Amino acid sequence: MSYSPASLGSGSRMGRGTLEFGRTYVVKPKGRHIATVVWLHGLGDNGSSWSQLLESLPLPNVKWICPTAPTRPVAILGGLPCTSIKIANLTSSSISFATGFNVGELSEDYPDDFEGLDASAAHIAHLLSTEPAEIKLGIGGFSTGAATALHSATCFAFGKYRNGYPYPINLHAIVGLSGWLPCASNMKSRIDGSNEYMQRAAFLPILLSHGQCDDMVPHKHGEKSFHALSLAGFKSLTFKSYEEVGHYTVPREMEEVRQWLKSSLGV
Repeated sequence: MSYSPASLGSGSRMGRGTLEFGRTYVVKPKGRHIATVVWLHGLGDNGSSWSQLLESLPLPNVKWICPTAPTRPVAILGGLPCTSIKIANLTSSSISFATGFNVGELSEDYPDDFEGLDASAAHIAHLLSTEPAEIKLGIGGFSTGAATALHSATCFAFGKYRNGYPYPINLHAIVGLSGWLPCASNMKSRIDGSNEYMQRAAFLPILLSHGQCDDMVPHKHGEKSFHALSLAGFKSLTFKSYEEVGHYTVPREMEEVRQWLKSSLGV
């Protein structure tokens, strides 16, 4: 499935062309269907690996949808193609193919790629749009997937994508592991003060977690994202920090994700 700004109603197309997403993997609920969560992988990964992990998570009332990002050249990998959504300009001190990618620092001196973020958020919204009305909807992700999930959270709160077109999905939970909030530095300046925004932001549960030894997306970016969201009126925030954990998940982190989703989604 492909998405461009035209599919968001912007009337223009990305200079880099339409985003062609890969295969989507679905884990059906083992019990009564109460919630659906779209889970987004990180750079160079795919939906299959996360669908296998999430299937083993004891949440029988949750349906998981695990899309695969488009394959595209990635600058920090020397232009080699891999599954990726271009979110921001990343500076790289070294590259580790064993673990996907290694960024020396997420640059705050360059603008985020909001066309790509909006296209990704629209793809996620489309995946959720066919769920029954009574089903609670959530988005989670790891690394760049977490960044896309948090961008979707801001679209929901503002009621629109960055290009101004309406955001169509009612979200009930957001999870971001080892990621960051795009445009965290100017988040507060975008707030329009409307009652609709303040209510949506205040009541959307968000779980952020980060390893203190993460050398790819440093821990400080998780902390900055938490504080930026808090200042922007998101009140149902939880931040978990894990000692001696790098850019990966560990069983105790996934257990906390399970418990948090169980509570937040009522599953």
